[in-house]
Amino acid sequence: MTTTIYHNPACGTSRNTLALIKATGIEPEVIHYLEAPPSREELTSLIVRMGISPRDLLRKKGTPYAELGLDDLSFSDERLIDAMLAHPILINRPIVEGPRGVRLCRPRRKCLRCWIER
Repeated sequence: MTTTIYHNPACGTSRNTLALIKATGIEPEVIHYLEAPPSREELTSLIVRMGISPRDLLRKKGTPYAELGLDDLSFSDERLIDAMLAHPILINRPIVEGPRGVRLCRPRRKCLRCWIER
């Protein structure tokens, strides 16, 4: 199975996670999700396979989170996904898909031992 990282090169955690993956000898598929955002189906699938809610995937810092009022707990999952699709910077990163599943690798150590190593 291919390992895929949804990567933002401006993010230190994402860069470090990518480096850790490569240090294991794996050359992952790198998706620059700010330039090529996932489709609704892809994003929904990632969320489901991570076992988290859309709200758990939202990034607050350095995003339009507050401006969009996304702290409103009455917003549906669909509305939160709509916001992430319209503003991909709201998608927290890095997301890594590997042989053992999909994880939001924050902190990065969550990723390597459980989801990347063979």
